[in-house]
Amino acid sequence: MSRFWSSVVHGLSPYVPGEQPKVDGIVKLNTNENPYGPSPQVLAAIASATDRLRLYPDPRASLLCETIAARYDVAPEQVFVGNGSDEVLAHTFQALLKHDAPLLFPDITYSFYPIYCRLYGVRYEEVPLDATMRVPIAGFRRPCSAILLANPNAPTGIGLPRVAIETLLTEHPDQLVVIDEAYVDFGAESAVPLVARYDNLLIVQTLSKSRALAGLRVGFAIGQRHLIEALERVKGSFNSYPLDCLAIAGAVAAIKDDAWFQQTRARIIANRESLVHALSGLGFEVLPSLANFVFARHPSHSGAQLAAQLREHGVLVRHFRKQRIEDFLRITVGTEDQCSGLIALMSRLI
Repeated sequence: MSRFWSSVVHGLSPYVPGEQPKVDGIVKLNTNENPYGPSPQVLAAIASATDRLRLYPDPRASLLCETIAARYDVAPEQVFVGNGSDEVLAHTFQALLKHDAPLLFPDITYSFYPIYCRLYGVRYEEVPLDATMRVPIAGFRRPCSAILLANPNAPTGIGLPRVAIETLLTEHPDQLVVIDEAYVDFGAESAVPLVARYDNLLIVQTLSKSRALAGLRVGFAIGQRHLIEALERVKGSFNSYPLDCLAIAGAVAAIKDDAWFQQTRARIIANRESLVHALSGLGFEVLPSLANFVFARHPSHSGAQLAAQLREHGVLVRHFRKQRIEDFLRITVGTEDQCSGLIALMSRLI
């Protein structure tokens, strides 16, 4: 029945997210979820918001924008919120990245970027990562309409310092630079402090990772007012109510409970360092991660084979069938017990 499809649909290859198992007892280290769960204050806030379910939510999510603004020392009108950072990115592609010159992003990065380009008709060129899997700033010194970087990059986990982002901004004053900071809270430098000085910078973040709200779907962008207005125009032409009242209440509580955020983040960072040390001891090459996952390969074992063997033993990791990274595994940093269990299993498999 594809005769009813719009022409654009025929050329789409949709993004395939990590497996969400339907059986119990699986150790999920494949989708970069937070293993410790959200703040108890989040659960209380969501419960208290249920009496408002009969009402439409605030279309501007004003309280959430004000809370984010206070947390990042920006004005509320410099904040845009959406249904997960994927929706915020989708609106960014539609509102700000559709121009005659190509959009630039790395050849190995978040695989949703080229899919959005095809969906929205955005021209793009990929800039190859260097031999160490790092983003080469010099590679972006070419004609373009905009630059899009995940920082830390995914799936490598490698982060750029803020000074490198500022170099891009100064070298491209007439092009937008979008920094996708989904994993920034695990050790990288955020570029948010640069927003006040650069009108060509947009930051996108999510509450899915460091604040353990992947199931609530809350993302946001920070930028100067002219950029946020463009996103609001697209949102207002697409869905007036992207965040429900439960999501707004939970997100506000998550941002306000800084103690829980700092505690769980510190545990994940500590677990990551232990995991890197243990994998290295087993002979893995592990890239220097500033995210809540590690990217590793073993010189004597195929990545696809290892992923399949781990799955047979009830452990899910992410494997990408893409040139240059086909032997790598992306492993989410789990709890202390999950990480030690993974290492014990890896020791037997290799």
